[in-house]
Amino acid sequence: MEVAPNAYPKKMNSTYEDEEEKKHFQRIVSAFKYYKPHSLQRVKKTERYLLSLPPHHQKLLTKYREHLVDVKRCIENNDEIIKLIIKDVTHIFENVSPTSSSTDSVRPVSMTLSHRPIMADQEKVQATIKQLVRDWSTEGTEERRTCYQPIIDEIISKFPLEHCTPADIRILVPGAGLGRLAYEIARRGYTCQGNEFSLFMLFASHFVLNKCRSINSFKVHPWVHQYMNNLQPEHQTQEVYFPDVNPSDLPENAQFSMAAGDFLEVYTEENHWDCVATCFFIDCANNVVQFIETIYKILKPGGIWINLGPLLYHFSDMPMEESIEPSYSEVRDVIRGLGFQIEKEETHVKTRYAQNVNSMLQYEYNSVYFVCQKPKRPTTSTEQPMSQSNGSETNGLQEQEN
Repeated sequence: MEVAPNAYPKKMNSTYEDEEEKKHFQRIVSAFKYYKPHSLQRVKKTERYLLSLPPHHQKLLTKYREHLVDVKRCIENNDEIIKLIIKDVTHIFENVSPTSSSTDSVRPVSMTLSHRPIMADQEKVQATIKQLVRDWSTEGTEERRTCYQPIIDEIISKFPLEHCTPADIRILVPGAGLGRLAYEIARRGYTCQGNEFSLFMLFASHFVLNKCRSINSFKVHPWVHQYMNNLQPEHQTQEVYFPDVNPSDLPENAQFSMAAGDFLEVYTEENHWDCVATCFFIDCANNVVQFIETIYKILKPGGIWINLGPLLYHFSDMPMEESIEPSYSEVRDVIRGLGFQIEKEETHVKTRYAQNVNSMLQYEYNSVYFVCQKPKRPTTSTEQPMSQSNGSETNGLQEQEN
């Protein structure tokens, strides 16, 4: 089954915005292509310093020097996977012109760049490799159990397979990352669309969903850039195989797609989705209220919103970005104020995100899990002073399926 990302929404009569999108696309491709030289520079810096140490220190660190050679081998292997990920990426979006008949489809794109990718982009490339572990490896099973399974269980509870036609239930997963949660929902027969804005994630998800056709056919070294807090050298160079399932193993006629673009721009049609499932997503907004308001608008009357995650607020203190950072209790007031009815709520849900379990440093979130319902009929101003009208019923979201 081909799972192709939709193109970014077309912006009519906006040559400037089209050019900006192309430049952004080129920047991300370049970041992937610069992964190897950037990563090897880091190792070579350490090697140079090691050679400057007194000879008796170097002798004591013989195993460490051998370890650095192994680190370079792991970087080389990661780069081979990256080459596969970005191969032909210029063909997966309608608004990016395909390159010429070159055998390396991304070469003409990268040749137009005049500067090296920024450090933040290199960190995102490394994060993408870790995301392969979280979403598509056996090593990510526990994270998926704590983060994805409660959402899946709730969907099955709200829309029992024996009491509905699952293909008639439309479920949206914004911030889908590499697509595993959306895939698992579609695998159970529901019509599911994942939405993702990051090109880093879109490139990698396209590779996994459309190019991986056997179990554990590829491997990465996700922790090779973690030079600190390693108990054993092999913890840094650990190899992880993916995918742990065959991504093409979906029911016949399964309705599964990935839509590329800004959640707020792509999803504007009202009363369309039966369920919106968000995992580590709502804090990706500059204005979290706008996300919640959009979720309310696009749900059908009686529709369900399931959420799990922390409030990291990605744009907080980021240069050149605006952000608000309300506490959960204030977010909860917004949820109710917009008209949602909170059915379930649990705080201090222990969750992790792309965590190296062997590291001496561990990060864990006390996440919030809740289930909300949009009222089956619009609330009036007397029933809920802060609520907003849904608007009229529409014929549904107009999707740009490839």
